[in-house]
Amino acid sequence: MEHWDVVVVGAGPAGAASALAARRAAPATRVLLLDRADFPRDKVCGDGIAPEALDVLQRLGVEPAVLTDGFAPVPRLGMRSPGGAAVERTMHRPAHTVPRQVLDARIVDAALAAGAELRRHQVRRLTDDGRRVVIDGELSADVVIGADGAESVVRRGLGLAPNRPDRMAVALRGYAPELPGQRGVQVIATTEQRWPAYAWSFPLGDGRANVGYGELVSAGASRTALTEGLHRLLPGVEPDGLRAHRLPLSTQRPRQPDGRVLLAGDAASLINPLTGEGIFYAVLSGALAGAAAVAGATAGQAYRRALHRRLGRHLRHSSAASLLSRWPRIMDAAFRAAAADQRVFDDVVDLGLADGRLTLPTLAAAARRLR
Repeated sequence: MEHWDVVVVGAGPAGAASALAARRAAPATRVLLLDRADFPRDKVCGDGIAPEALDVLQRLGVEPAVLTDGFAPVPRLGMRSPGGAAVERTMHRPAHTVPRQVLDARIVDAALAAGAELRRHQVRRLTDDGRRVVIDGELSADVVIGADGAESVVRRGLGLAPNRPDRMAVALRGYAPELPGQRGVQVIATTEQRWPAYAWSFPLGDGRANVGYGELVSAGASRTALTEGLHRLLPGVEPDGLRAHRLPLSTQRPRQPDGRVLLAGDAASLINPLTGEGIFYAVLSGALAGAAAVAGATAGQAYRRALHRRLGRHLRHSSAASLLSRWPRIMDAAFRAAAADQRVFDDVVDLGLADGRLTLPTLAAAARRLR
């Protein structure tokens, strides 16, 4: 049986970052990436890349300019609350919109250049005998990292239940011409109808935009409802390539077990419950998992501690903000506060797109707008 030090299941941003981090932590580590598709391949996503995600990858040796080449920075963000409060400001650092077909292939290329290997293989089962993890009776590894998405086979192999419907979102995404006046502006639009839900339009810089709409599975989401929501919030948009994808929200995170099997990205339910953003969480958790993987039998414990240190406080704050956001009036107040104060705007963006927290000045500013 073929044996590897680390096998990563799933070669998206979380998996490729895991491979990069494992090779960086111990350059002699033999790392195999497995994915059921050949690259480049499409992935349903909003395609928005926060600068903090690029920071993580840069620390792993991947220059941001390589990942974003050909896609102009997007300096501004416009948001509309359920009650109609609007704000548009310049972000403290620009974001990018890079199609996942491009971005994922570029991160994989960086992992291969760093010494990892890639193989097309759809994983169906794994077993952990305490000394090694066996995959489909064909491969074995000292450590396996499950970065295989929302429907993770690795997660099921650990016996961890999927998210409840009220902790699972579903989104529909396509591509369309930019909205008028949208150049250089990411747009997020919400409404009280079927709340919590929102539509987005993220410009690619070539006259097109990634557009989509998402809501909770528990709201009875269907393709018809998602399409109607997209057209209701972004009137006049006629996207092509519409595809749907489930998003396990971080408000129901599985506890990372001890041992030799780790979960990263969507497989670990690391999706921001406010915005549906997952790429920052994916590359950060992947980097932490890859660094922990070289610990072998104690990798699970090492990774769980690293996740707690790096993301624990933020995840508590984002979960609390998600609960508060169920009341549209609170969202209206927060957006009005962001429109009045750049610092509040920056806090809101950091909480929804990176690893920010609910700060006292932002809470106080929102409370004043409630009155």
